[in-house]
Amino acid sequence: MLCASVFAAPAYSSILSISDEAARVQALNEHLSTRSYVRGYSLSQADVDVFRQLSAPPADTRLFHVARWFRHIEAILGGPCGRGEPCGRQASDRAAQGPSLTCLVIVFLSSLTKDVFIPQHGKKVTWYCCGPTVYDASHMGHARSYISFDILRRVLRDYFGYDVFYCMNITDVDDKIIRRARQNYLFEQYREKQPPAAQLLDDVHAALKLFSVKLRETTDPDKKQMLERIQHAVKLAAEPLERAMQSDTGAAVTGQALLAEAKDLLSDWLDCALGSEVTDNSIFSQLPKFWEEEFHRDMEALNVLPPDVLTRVSEYVPEIVNFVQKIVDNGYGYASNGSVYFDTAKFASSERHSYGKLVPEAVGDQKALQEGEGDLSISADRLSEKRSPNDCALWKASPGNPDGRPGWHIECSAMAGTLLGASMDIHGGGFDLRFPHHDNELAQSEAYFENDCWVRYFLHTGHLTIAGCKMSKSLKNFITIKDALKKHSARQLRLAFLMHSWKDTLDYSSNTMESALQYEKFMNEFFLNVKDILRAPVDITGRFEKWEDEESELNESFYDKKAAVHEALCDNVDTRTVLEEMRALVSRCNLYMAARKAARRRPNRALLESIALYLTHMLTIFGAIEEESSLGFPVRGPGTSLDLESTVMPYLQVLSEFREGVRKIAREQKVPEVLQLSDALRDDILPELGVRFEDHEGLPTVVKLGDREALLREREEKRQVRPVFQAAKLAKMKIPPSEMFLSESDKYSKFDENGLPTHDTEGKELSKGRAKKLRKLFEAQEKLYKEYLQAVQTGSFQ
Repeated sequence: MLCASVFAAPAYSSILSISDEAARVQALNEHLSTRSYVRGYSLSQADVDVFRQLSAPPADTRLFHVARWFRHIEAILGGPCGRGEPCGRQASDRAAQGPSLTCLVIVFLSSLTKDVFIPQHGKKVTWYCCGPTVYDASHMGHARSYISFDILRRVLRDYFGYDVFYCMNITDVDDKIIRRARQNYLFEQYREKQPPAAQLLDDVHAALKLFSVKLRETTDPDKKQMLERIQHAVKLAAEPLERAMQSDTGAAVTGQALLAEAKDLLSDWLDCALGSEVTDNSIFSQLPKFWEEEFHRDMEALNVLPPDVLTRVSEYVPEIVNFVQKIVDNGYGYASNGSVYFDTAKFASSERHSYGKLVPEAVGDQKALQEGEGDLSISADRLSEKRSPNDCALWKASPGNPDGRPGWHIECSAMAGTLLGASMDIHGGGFDLRFPHHDNELAQSEAYFENDCWVRYFLHTGHLTIAGCKMSKSLKNFITIKDALKKHSARQLRLAFLMHSWKDTLDYSSNTMESALQYEKFMNEFFLNVKDILRAPVDITGRFEKWEDEESELNESFYDKKAAVHEALCDNVDTRTVLEEMRALVSRCNLYMAARKAARRRPNRALLESIALYLTHMLTIFGAIEEESSLGFPVRGPGTSLDLESTVMPYLQVLSEFREGVRKIAREQKVPEVLQLSDALRDDILPELGVRFEDHEGLPTVVKLGDREALLREREEKRQVRPVFQAAKLAKMKIPPSEMFLSESDKYSKFDENGLPTHDTEGKELSKGRAKKLRKLFEAQEKLYKEYLQAVQTGSFQ
């Protein structure tokens, strides 16, 4: 939860009114001792006013609250200020950036503060993002973080014009990797031996026994339920093998089925028994190399920009060792039984530092801390090595590896510190990394650099749930990115993320994706309509048409929406509001085009093109348009970079014009068979090719290129609706015009000889305007009824 300024108005006034500086600082220290000024700090003018009264933090260690508060304000403003002078970093950077224009003011809701975004070095932004631990397939939880950060990065770079230096790590040395690599290796060896059915059953029963112990010790209800499902599935898979053995038939087949179902249990059981014997380093390097390659392929498929620099833990071991050594030299680390630990109590008690900035209420949460230490580092012996259970491993002694390996948290500290130095602008990661990972990263790095501002803005993406349920790889409740891309395109996934705040929980469900699909379709229809308008032949002077009131009003709406989009992007990069403003702008354009169409007048092509280009530009910035596109979503040939639209559209336009000419002759010559063939071309043949023809009464046919699968779905939906529509139309056609109003006794009381209403229910004669409208409806029904009678005579209706 974000805190407000530490100074309420009364406290602010009373402290400033104290004339004696020593007494004023003492009062400030007492006030700060009762307030949170480490996490969620929101800078106010009151803070600045009090800060300007001090030239430096107090040297008296008893006034450590003031000293700590002073450093936090200094981290935001850049240094103490002279009386009446602008503050350090803020002033110098704004001067470097030019005038203080609204377009340069971005407010970021960081996990540390909500404040105006001001990089340390003018327009250059340094950014470190926590990458994946590569031991398994990337899932939608990864997509949630990396697509969201890709959007933020693109907005800072391509909309606000910042020079973003983006670094990301790959954790390829970790307890999870070591454990999974051993398990995979041991299981493959076991499978290659092709154990007899009797041995397989004995081994599965032994694995189930070990698994039952794990199940009894599990307290998390979700995890317990998942383990129970696995246990039940393995027991069911064992039953056919037992029956097959008794009858001596099919043992080989059912044995393979059991082996596949019990893989996780057997892998864990084999690792407990034989894991310490696996020492070949190539086994531990092959697994992360494979999954890192898969991760990069997934990111490319999602149109996520690659980092400017990628760091791997395995390549930064010397830097990590030096980092650990300096932390120990600075007095914040200690060796114990071959491992090295970070002394959280020593760090927290230092007047220069504070521990648990991101999630102070989680400090001491042993479950979270042990998860952060890793599966292989939470034995009773390992935990007893620590001075405090809150301490985290900087370096882990490793059986079979005399050199040991780094702890998880120190990896990012060392790699980010090596590349970005003592302070970076942005650090990003998933919401679940806040504690203990990022809190320990902060503490370790600030212990190394002896500062209190290693990260200026900490950005954490929200959780991802699946149909309302928690997504977790450990709970086996996850969807891989590859599986997600089989159902939806990268653009559709990105639109779903854009329609939600990057910092809030996002529910990956059919409803969420349906909203994204509808948004894509809505925008695409607009782009296709504008393209059709722009393809209409016109001479050079005809491109510039006189503006009427409708064009002026649309243009004013356009500028209003652009301003609203800008304001939303300045407010914590609020893409959800941006997409709604873009939708509202398109709706306004659609109304304008519909009104022009109804009046048989051409819309203003230059104005619509300008709006469409702006929307294309914004979607490109967000990464929702993957390639260069002059206007709208590009249409590519399957498996090729060919611009299908520019290639085939001239031919489709000729076909459309030829079809219109044929239809005109068929109507004049009354040849219904030709009209039916024309309709079949439109409804049945062209959708198979990803082409849609839209016929409009009295207007040229609109030609659109679209997604073949989407067009086929539309065709099927129309076919399902058509019988209902035709039945309703037939029912209406059967009504004689003289009877169409007689049933509406709740509206009319008198009718003429033709059945037309003359008086309302109160007995008042209908106005001329209303009578005229009813006459038009009567004439339309008269036409329909005649068509019905003719169809009956010719046998068209059975």
